Amino acid sequence: MDADAVRERARDLPTEPGVYQFRAGETTLYVGKALDLRDRVRSYADPRSGRIQGMVERADRIEFAVTDTETQALLLEANLIKRLRPRYNVRLKDDKSYPLVAFTDHEVPRIEVTRDPEAGAVAYGPFTDVGRVETVVKAVREVYGLRGCSDHKYEGRDRPCLDYEMGICSAPCTGEISVEEYAEDVAAARRFFEGETGVLADPLRRRMEAAAEANEFERAANLRDRLEAVEAFHGEGGEAVSDRTDDRTVDVLAAAVEGDTARVARLHSERGQLVDRSRHQLDAAAVGDERDDSGQGANTPAAVLAAFLAQYYAEREFPDAVLLAEQPADPEVVEWLESEGVAVRVPGAGREAKLVELALKNARKRGGRDDPVGALGDRLGMDRPARIEGFDVSHAQGTAVVGSDVCFVDGSSETADYRRKKLTDRNDDYANMRELVRWRAERAVEDRDDRPDPDLLLIDGGEGQLGAARDALAETGWDVPVVALAKAEELVVTPTGTQRWPDDAPELHLLQRVRDEAHRFAVSYHQTVRDEVATVLDDVPGVGPQTRRRLLRRFGSVENVRDASREDLTDVDGVGDATANTLRERL
Repeated sequence: MDADAVRERARDLPTEPGVYQFRAGETTLYVGKALDLRDRVRSYADPRSGRIQGMVERADRIEFAVTDTETQALLLEANLIKRLRPRYNVRLKDDKSYPLVAFTDHEVPRIEVTRDPEAGAVAYGPFTDVGRVETVVKAVREVYGLRGCSDHKYEGRDRPCLDYEMGICSAPCTGEISVEEYAEDVAAARRFFEGETGVLADPLRRRMEAAAEANEFERAANLRDRLEAVEAFHGEGGEAVSDRTDDRTVDVLAAAVEGDTARVARLHSERGQLVDRSRHQLDAAAVGDERDDSGQGANTPAAVLAAFLAQYYAEREFPDAVLLAEQPADPEVVEWLESEGVAVRVPGAGREAKLVELALKNARKRGGRDDPVGALGDRLGMDRPARIEGFDVSHAQGTAVVGSDVCFVDGSSETADYRRKKLTDRNDDYANMRELVRWRAERAVEDRDDRPDPDLLLIDGGEGQLGAARDALAETGWDVPVVALAKAEELVVTPTGTQRWPDDAPELHLLQRVRDEAHRFAVSYHQTVRDEVATVLDDVPGVGPQTRRRLLRRFGSVENVRDASREDLTDVDGVGDATANTLRERL
């Protein structure tokens, strides 16, 4: 649409509150809300930025829905964004929640690290560093002998398990310790998680010193490492968490933006205790924030917070209060929350300010095992590749050739953005990969692909496949970084050389997940195409679906079945002499 088309469409719109959509075909490009639909849509005739102008030019029509109030428009907008996932809006993508330490609701509770505590369990956390949590839980079990087994393994035992022999469980299952004594140990362990560090640190320090005096230096070093983890455990802000005089439910939110992605950290406090912590990924590659009269773009923390608040609370129960690191860019979002009885503020000092500081720290947290995507970027010397597309080719000796294009966003598969393509039949892996990548690149360059450009392409293969992919990129002029991962030795092949990364490197595991998913998706499609091509076998008397599949698994294609000898055909289960003769006659 050009400026005149936008103005003409705006003249037909009502001057009432509502929601509007810029659409291209069946795709929604952008969703916005307005107090005055006509006035807001008219403003797109003179876009604020080149990105907005590009969105308007791609659109072929504008649709709208009128609401009774601006609050209704706000909620409708939030729900449409989450359902339609428009390319040009800030979109919320929930991340996995952080782990907690839980004591189960049992006469003899077990301690466990979990993201989903059982009903009735007493949970502490969550915590950002799962490795540190596991180290601390091991220390707790060694000092206090708490069980970690399931109820199924606990019940009906007549002798202690290996954990008892190793000294990390006091074996209440067989009466090696009384229920009352075990309960005292559980109470001591819980005091540690409630902030009493010395309950665990002091026994560990004594054991470390005793091991050193006995010249058991390896054990002393292990105890030292555990002690350091224990003493650092509450350094994430535990001193700011507890206030048992506070009986409210409180959400604490902070946002951090890196390029076209943003993270919002949410802490949730009940009765003065931090009981939940999660991070949420948003796509901030949006047009300038249309809600922000100051003209701030959508890639500012204030604009991200505004988008998050509307989308998150549109379908959740409201807390008593929301504490924010800064004022959201859209004051109407704050007005809506306050109309629902939620106290919204940006604290300046005290416990609430410490909670906000902790949330901001979590929002900014990246790198290492907590962020394999960030680690991958560091390893490759590039910005954090939040969006990765993986490519693979599958065929049977040059027939039923297909390609897969899978997508991962922040380390998780984005199945809605998977694509697949039939390729030219030929037994040439390099040519097939070149054709597949050229197809993707041409669609991107010609703006025919409704997906955002990836930050990184991953090719399943070695130097040859990588070279073919780079040729396709050069031919089309699509400038996207590309690497390959070779299966045999799990070598990472880059344009500058081949690298062997540590087997336990999280960035390598991420590439393996993308590569393996691209392979799975390609093979699945190949099997579908192969079966479609092989329907001629169904016309042969004596060949049913199972026999057809056996023939194709054995020979790879209908052509190879046709060329097979009578003896080779009868080697296949279900193919007798008569069926073999018929196959040779009919094919």
